[in-house]
Amino acid sequence: MSSLVRWARAEWGTVYATVREPLRERRLRAIPMTAGVVGLTALVQLVQNQPWGYRPVQALGAVRAADPLWLALLRTPLSLFVPALDLPVWGALAQILFVFGIGEICLGRRQTLAIAYVATLAGTWYARVGVALGPHHPLGLPVTDAQVVDTGPSAAVVGLAVYLGRRYGAHVTAGGVAAAMLAEVLVKENLAGKEHLAALAGVGLLCAAETLRERQRGPVALDGVGSGLPPIQS
Repeated sequence: MSSLVRWARAEWGTVYATVREPLRERRLRAIPMTAGVVGLTALVQLVQNQPWGYRPVQALGAVRAADPLWLALLRTPLSLFVPALDLPVWGALAQILFVFGIGEICLGRRQTLAIAYVATLAGTWYARVGVALGPHHPLGLPVTDAQVVDTGPSAAVVGLAVYLGRRYGAHVTAGGVAAAMLAEVLVKENLAGKEHLAALAGVGLLCAAETLRERQRGPVALDGVGSGLPPIQS
């Protein structure tokens, strides 16, 4: 048990230490953006399941590869909050609360939303490229997938989870999420699973760019000069 505890501390200790105090002191007030995202997703789910609400939600937030590019880009921000109709919404809400909540505290609201948008946009672009390549290409998709609605919040959750794992040293967790997405495609090959992999690829490129930028900056000086930190007072 002690080895398991040591592993858990090494894997999640930094994230836990970062989120513990804000959540203990302020609870949901520490994650107002996440609370808003959860509430908006729940509201969209409620509306799209009403006889009068399905068409408006589809018109404003359903992205398909068959859509004109300008229309898909306009719908993409709201598509983050449109859960799949055929899956239990409570699972999606729990994932959003957990992953977006950690992201909001650890990264800030803007960066959390930016990474979520990058992951979602990567999936959206892949769907268009995959349909254009066709079913006979290794990365291609059948033409019928052009009419399938994009993944909604799941691609954002997957991408953000992997980014947080890489940023805070939870490499086993990040690898486990990536492996689960790959297994999803191998077990049930569909557009959603492939868009999840595209989201991971988009976030992976973002992480690679950040790593390259960090290496170009060089090692951080001990006195904080050039690091963006205040210098150590003697």
